[in-house]
Amino acid sequence: MSGHASHEEHSHGSVKSYVVGLILSIVLTIIPFGVVMTGSFGTSATVLIIVATAVAQVLVQLILFMHMNTKADEGWNFMSFVFTVSILVLIIGGSVWIMYNLHQNMMIG
Repeated sequence: MSGHASHEEHSHGSVKSYVVGLILSIVLTIIPFGVVMTGSFGTSATVLIIVATAVAQVLVQLILFMHMNTKADEGWNFMSFVFTVSILVLIIGGSVWIMYNLHQNMMIG
């Protein structure tokens, strides 16, 4: 019966970890929503809060729901994730940089 997949090879999260992940996800969604709806912070502070909670939300999703870790048996998953993130940072960062320079160079007045 070598064709059957064994569930003991990969550890799945417990109910506690899923509940903690759910609560953290809800809190990390409510924080930027509340900041935007109240308008009590400036624009740059609001953007900074949104970005920080978005990064935290991604980490919660990856660690608690997708069980991403740096163990040797799942090293390729982590390395492919690092490669994907680095490519995304290069593409998004380069695009923002180009748009900013175009905006600065094309403004008249």
